[in-house]
Amino acid sequence: MTTQAEPQTSTWVIDKSHSQIEFAVKHMMFTTVKGQFTEFSGTIVEDTTDISRSSVEVTIAVSSISTRDEKRDEHLRSADFFQVEQHPSITFKSKSISLLGTDHFSLTGDLSIRGATQPVTLDVTKTGSGTNPWGQQVTGFSATTQFNRKDFGLGWNVALEAGGVLVGEAVKISLEIEASKQA
Repeated sequence: MTTQAEPQTSTWVIDKSHSQIEFAVKHMMFTTVKGQFTEFSGTIVEDTTDISRSSVEVTIAVSSISTRDEKRDEHLRSADFFQVEQHPSITFKSKSISLLGTDHFSLTGDLSIRGATQPVTLDVTKTGSGTNPWGQQVTGFSATTQFNRKDFGLGWNVALEAGGVLVGEAVKISLEIEASKQA
C-alpha cells in the first residue's frame, strides 16, 4: 500500500513593489502597445511534497491600468472595454500546476475579466529564491500567457481605412513576481 506524503506547505504573498503585471496588444496591426496594472495582490501556497497540490490566487484592480496615456486608460476603463464600475477586479485562481523541468512549470487556472471566466495556461519559471537584507525569505517567478480578448467580452474595435482593425485580438501577458514567505 502506498501512502501519500503529508503536505508540507508554505504560503507566499506577492510583493507588489517588486513585481509587475504587464500586457501587450497590437495597435493598427503593426505596432505593439504595452501597459501594466499597478494595484494587485496575490497568494501562492506551495506544497513542497507534491507541486500539483500547490495553488495561486491573484486579484488585480482594473482601475490601476496604465498605458502611459490617460485618455487611452480612461477608454480602457469604460464600457467599451473593462467596464470597471461593474467589474472592478480581474481574478486568477489556479486549477492545476505541473512540473515541466527544473524550476519550469505549467500553471492552469480560471481567469475572470468583465464577468467572463475562461481557462488560461501560464508558462512559469522560478527565477530564484533567497533571504532579503531584512531577513525575509523571498522567491521569484517569471510567467507568460496569451489569450483572445474577445473571449472576455472586450470586443470594441474600429475598422481601418487601409484594412484591418485598430486593436488586435491577442493579448500577451508577462508577469515578474517576487513573493515573501509568511510565518
